[in-house]
Amino acid sequence: MSGYSAGGGHSFARRGLLALALLSSTAVAAFAQSVTVVGNKRVETETIRSFVTLAPGESYTAARIDQAIKDLFATGLFSDVRVSRSGSGVVVRVVENNQVNRVSFQGNSKIKTEALVGEVQTRSRGAFSQSIIDQDVARIREIYQRSGRAGARVEALVSPSGDGRSDVVFKIDEGSKTGVERIVFQGNNAFSAWKLKGVMQTTESNFMSFLKSSDIYDANRVAADLEAIRRLYLKNGYADFRIVSSNAELNPDGKGYTLTIAMDEGARYTVSSVEVDSRVRDVDVARLRSQVRTGVGDVYSAEEVEKSVDNIAREVSKSGYAFAQIRPKGDRDPVNKTLRIVYSVEEGPRVYVERIVVRGNTRTRDYVVRREFDIGEGDAYNKAIIDRAERRLRNLGFFKTVRITNEPGSAPDRVVVNVDVEDQATGSFSVSGGYSTTEGFLAEVSVQETNFGGRGQYARVAVSNGQKSRGAELSFTEPFFMDQRIAAGFDIFTKFSDSTDYARYRSRNTGFTLRAGVPITEEFSIGTRYSLYSQRISIPNSGTRMYNNCAVGASAIDPCIADGEASVALKEAAGTTVTSLVGMTFAYNTLDNNKDPTKGIYAELKPEVAGVGGDSRFVRAVASARYYHPLTDDFIGMLKIQGGHMAALGGNKLRVLDHFYMGPDLVRGFAPSGIGPRDRNGDAGANALGGTTYFGGTAEVTFPIFGIPRELGLRGAVFADAGTLFGYRGKKWIDLNKNGVQDCPAGAAVTECLSVRDESKLRSSIGAGLLWASPLGPIRFDYAYALTRVKGATTGGDRTQAFRFSGGASF
Repeated sequence: MSGYSAGGGHSFARRGLLALALLSSTAVAAFAQSVTVVGNKRVETETIRSFVTLAPGESYTAARIDQAIKDLFATGLFSDVRVSRSGSGVVVRVVENNQVNRVSFQGNSKIKTEALVGEVQTRSRGAFSQSIIDQDVARIREIYQRSGRAGARVEALVSPSGDGRSDVVFKIDEGSKTGVERIVFQGNNAFSAWKLKGVMQTTESNFMSFLKSSDIYDANRVAADLEAIRRLYLKNGYADFRIVSSNAELNPDGKGYTLTIAMDEGARYTVSSVEVDSRVRDVDVARLRSQVRTGVGDVYSAEEVEKSVDNIAREVSKSGYAFAQIRPKGDRDPVNKTLRIVYSVEEGPRVYVERIVVRGNTRTRDYVVRREFDIGEGDAYNKAIIDRAERRLRNLGFFKTVRITNEPGSAPDRVVVNVDVEDQATGSFSVSGGYSTTEGFLAEVSVQETNFGGRGQYARVAVSNGQKSRGAELSFTEPFFMDQRIAAGFDIFTKFSDSTDYARYRSRNTGFTLRAGVPITEEFSIGTRYSLYSQRISIPNSGTRMYNNCAVGASAIDPCIADGEASVALKEAAGTTVTSLVGMTFAYNTLDNNKDPTKGIYAELKPEVAGVGGDSRFVRAVASARYYHPLTDDFIGMLKIQGGHMAALGGNKLRVLDHFYMGPDLVRGFAPSGIGPRDRNGDAGANALGGTTYFGGTAEVTFPIFGIPRELGLRGAVFADAGTLFGYRGKKWIDLNKNGVQDCPAGAAVTECLSVRDESKLRSSIGAGLLWASPLGPIRFDYAYALTRVKGATTGGDRTQAFRFSGGASF
């Protein structure tokens, strides 16, 4: 028993010593972490202690104390920090920075205060830091430089307000606008400086600078300009082109920049051979070769190579090889200046898209970005498809910047696709005015949004009022109807037109159109539409416009004829009719720029059928095609052909206003409705009847007006037009008296019978024009001389009009 007691006693003693040791170590740790804070007034003591307190296992080494000092300084709250040992603890002595009481800006008018507040780091009720204030001064100067005011001066004024607080005032002298006075190119032989400036967004300062901001030097914009120049050369055969340097120097007087761009063009290559080398099994190489856009003998074009890669990638994916990679290779022959292109098709690594992450979009919905990808999460990763999505996103016009990058996913065969975008304004409110020879002066107020609600939808409301027309329109388009690449929408409209200067009636059209379109390829699309509208025709018969006051049998010398009597066909058309029409549009587009094309083809065919209800019964088809080709760097040639034909359905006669009416849109030099069949009874000069067949062609060359800055948008044009309209297929007897008897006395100027003059003679003209893409809107002035026409304006001949003007402005 005593042995056990002794053993138990020793065990108890050991447990007591262990508890004492644990208690001692805890006290030592607590003492070791004793932190005394001295000098703080506004910053909480515990906040300062949190930077110095040791973690378990740490001790106050020199490195640990040095790190604590750095961390406290990094807060920006202190101008001085000292940490010293005191026994086993430390003493932290701090001197707090002054606090910023208020931040304000003086002298700024070109850049709003709200914009500057978001750029500076100094904040009201924040810590005062001279270094941060100095950084803010530099940042404000940079903002002004980017906005074209390199001479702007900025200084920070600090005023103590007591109790350790100071007011900070950024005093700004904005100075005058500093633009790009000259753009100089070095090493350019293939393209003139005029041509190169035309692809740049940056422009030179001139007397129109008060209307634009594109002449302000902006490094980001210049970088985009250099890329545009590079792409111009690469798509025109210069495969070795490179930008040697780009330098913007402030002129000695400090009033403007000189931007110098040096380049090495290299040789211009043509394609000597094109091959498709496929190492993917079970893929028909002939099918892949049919997707290639580059041909032997063609001038090398990087743009066509990109399209070929896209086409081949799409074709290979159809065969089930989603991982295939297409790599174009170019073997140069510098002696003969030819390029052998090989499209190598290989099975790439099997990598899948783990996630598509959209970042930076503050307004545009995620799904608007995601739907531009032809692949989704979990699908096979394909670089060509990713590149295509990036181009689509850029072309939407919703974003300032678009950047797609990849990062590794959760497994070696997974990749995360990051899409970084920056939203930009897509809505516009405009008040516009203009004048045309057909509609007189016209004013319009419109509100437009191309990214409605961030959903990628297009919406527009417009109201117009003018001398000869007024109306309203509401349009809406959903580009991805039912989550498919189908652009569906509607238009609701009403428009009043006074056509009495060229015809003897007024009209109001009110209705709507439902439409849908789908792209079949990058160039070819198909659209369908349904329109239902009412047309109300009235013939003025009061005041100076007595167009319906002659009785049947009136002679040519009757005073009512001198007033301008309307055709009996128009008198029958007076009233309201309803047209229900279905149609399609087949469009082919290879233009390099839809707004200002210099190369490519645009063609469309529009068949339509009216008679699905309503009063009109006809079938018609119209077609047109335009071909653009650069004759030199600056001279652009354009050829256009157009035509149309229509016929009544069910053996009926066509209504007079269902016919085609042509004038300067077919052959310039002729008045609106100035070409085609006419009724010689009544006012033969104004009583156009329209026709069922028309065709025509145009040859035009546009060119710059030398000596005038290109950015002014002035261009000249010379043209030749030819065309004809014929084939009136309406009624030739109108029973106005409702007695079933043709009352058509011989020699009378007004009868129930039409006296139709219908000749298919080819009309032609030549002329010159002035085009101005003004900052306020497009303006065009044409002068044309009719070479051939149907003579006899008072006996049913054509009506000419040498001058034609159209223009508008938005503000």
